[in-house]
Amino acid sequence: MPAEFSRTRRVGEQIQRDLAELIRSEIRDPRLGMVTVNHVKVSRDMSHARVYVTMLGEQEDRDVSLSILNKMAGYLRGQIGKRMKIRMIPELKFFYDESIDRGARIESLLKGVAPADKAEDDPEDS
Repeated sequence: MPAEFSRTRRVGEQIQRDLAELIRSEIRDPRLGMVTVNHVKVSRDMSHARVYVTMLGEQEDRDVSLSILNKMAGYLRGQIGKRMKIRMIPELKFFYDESIDRGARIESLLKGVAPADKAEDDPEDS
Protein backbone atom coordinates (compact mmCIF):
# COMPACT_ATOMS: atom_id res chain seq x y z
CA MET A 1 0.00 0.00 0.00
CA PRO A 2 2.77 2.61 0.68
CA ALA A 3 3.77 2.52 -2.99
CA GLU A 4 0.28 3.78 -3.90
CA PHE A 5 0.76 6.88 -1.78
CA SER A 6 4.15 7.64 -3.27
CA ARG A 7 2.64 7.35 -6.76
CA THR A 8 -0.04 9.91 -5.92
CA ARG A 9 2.66 12.18 -4.54
CA ARG A 10 4.75 11.83 -7.71
CA VAL A 11 1.72 12.47 -9.91
CA GLY A 12 0.87 15.54 -7.80
CA GLU A 13 4.40 16.89 -8.15
CA GLN A 14 4.31 16.43 -11.92
CA ILE A 15 0.91 18.10 -12.16
CA GLN A 16 2.29 20.97 -10.07
CA ARG A 17 5.21 21.50 -12.46
CA ASP A 18 3.00 21.26 -15.54
CA LEU A 19 0.34 23.59 -14.13
CA ALA A 20 2.90 26.22 -13.20
CA GLU A 21 4.19 26.24 -16.77
CA LEU A 22 0.71 26.15 -18.34
CA ILE A 23 -0.65 28.98 -16.21
CA ARG A 24 2.37 31.11 -17.03
CA SER A 25 2.39 30.43 -20.76
CA GLU A 26 -1.16 29.50 -21.84
CA ILE A 27 -3.63 31.61 -19.86
CA ARG A 28 -3.74 35.13 -21.27
CA ASP A 29 -6.45 36.64 -19.06
CA PRO A 30 -5.23 40.08 -17.90
CA ARG A 31 -7.24 39.79 -14.67
CA LEU A 32 -5.14 36.82 -13.62
CA GLY A 33 -2.21 38.05 -11.59
CA MET A 34 1.04 36.32 -10.84
CA VAL A 35 0.05 32.85 -9.61
CA THR A 36 2.30 30.40 -7.78
CA VAL A 37 1.29 26.74 -7.58
CA ASN A 38 2.37 25.67 -4.08
CA HIS A 39 1.04 22.15 -3.75
CA VAL A 40 -1.14 19.59 -5.50
CA LYS A 41 -2.85 16.93 -3.44
CA VAL A 42 -4.14 14.01 -5.51
CA SER A 43 -6.80 11.67 -4.12
CA ARG A 44 -5.98 7.98 -3.70
CA ASP A 45 -8.12 6.95 -6.65
CA MET A 46 -6.54 9.69 -8.82
CA SER A 47 -9.93 11.16 -9.69
CA HIS A 48 -9.53 14.56 -8.00
CA ALA A 49 -6.68 16.96 -7.34
CA ARG A 50 -6.74 19.91 -4.97
CA VAL A 51 -4.41 22.59 -6.32
CA TYR A 52 -3.19 25.11 -3.74
CA VAL A 53 -2.06 28.44 -5.18
CA THR A 54 -0.95 31.82 -3.90
CA MET A 55 -1.13 35.15 -5.65
CA LEU A 56 -0.41 38.77 -4.97
CA GLY A 57 -3.14 41.30 -4.38
CA GLU A 58 -6.18 41.96 -2.25
CA GLN A 59 -8.94 39.49 -1.38
CA GLU A 60 -11.10 40.59 -4.34
CA ASP A 61 -8.19 40.02 -6.76
CA ARG A 62 -7.59 36.57 -5.26
CA ASP A 63 -11.25 35.66 -5.66
CA VAL A 64 -11.23 36.74 -9.32
CA SER A 65 -8.02 34.78 -9.97
CA LEU A 66 -9.42 31.65 -8.31
CA SER A 67 -12.61 31.99 -10.34
CA ILE A 68 -10.59 32.24 -13.56
CA LEU A 69 -8.48 29.21 -12.66
CA ASN A 70 -11.51 27.11 -11.73
CA LYS A 71 -13.22 28.06 -15.01
CA MET A 72 -10.07 27.09 -16.92
CA ALA A 73 -9.68 23.79 -15.00
CA GLY A 74 -11.09 21.68 -17.85
CA TYR A 75 -8.72 23.23 -20.39
CA LEU A 76 -5.74 22.84 -18.05
CA ARG A 77 -6.71 19.22 -17.36
CA GLY A 78 -6.77 18.52 -21.11
CA GLN A 79 -3.34 20.09 -21.57
CA ILE A 80 -1.93 18.05 -18.68
CA GLY A 81 -3.45 14.94 -20.27
CA LYS A 82 -1.46 15.61 -23.43
CA ARG A 83 1.78 15.94 -21.43
CA MET A 84 1.46 13.05 -18.98
CA LYS A 85 1.36 9.37 -19.82
CA ILE A 86 -1.22 8.19 -17.29
CA ARG A 87 -4.63 6.66 -17.85
CA MET A 88 -6.67 9.04 -15.71
CA ILE A 89 -6.03 12.76 -15.28
CA PRO A 90 -7.61 14.06 -12.07
CA GLU A 91 -10.25 16.78 -12.06
CA LEU A 92 -8.63 20.01 -10.89
CA LYS A 93 -10.05 22.25 -8.16
CA PHE A 94 -8.12 25.38 -7.19
CA PHE A 95 -7.87 26.74 -3.65
CA TYR A 96 -6.03 29.68 -2.14
CA ASP A 97 -3.17 28.47 0.07
CA GLU A 98 -3.44 30.39 3.33
CA SER A 99 -0.35 28.81 4.90
CA ILE A 100 1.92 31.65 3.69
CA ASP A 101 -0.38 34.26 5.23
CA ARG A 102 -0.59 32.30 8.48
CA GLY A 103 3.19 31.95 8.60
CA ALA A 104 3.68 35.68 8.09
CA ARG A 105 1.13 36.43 10.81
CA ILE A 106 2.84 34.08 13.28
CA GLU A 107 6.22 35.61 12.44
CA SER A 108 4.91 39.14 13.08
CA LEU A 109 3.41 38.01 16.39
CA LEU A 110 6.71 36.44 17.42
CA LYS A 111 8.61 39.59 16.51
CA GLY A 112 6.24 41.56 18.74
CA VAL A 113 6.90 39.21 21.65
CA ALA A 114 10.70 39.12 21.30
CA PRO A 115 11.36 42.80 22.23
CA ALA A 116 9.12 42.52 25.31
CA ASP A 117 11.04 39.45 26.49
CA LYS A 118 14.37 41.20 25.91
CA ALA A 119 13.25 44.23 27.93
CA GLU A 120 12.28 41.98 30.85
CA ASP A 121 15.59 40.11 30.73
CA ASP A 122 17.80 43.25 30.89
CA PRO A 123 17.10 44.16 34.57
CA GLU A 124 17.90 40.63 35.70
CA ASP A 125 21.28 40.62 33.95
CA SER A 126 22.45 43.69 35.95
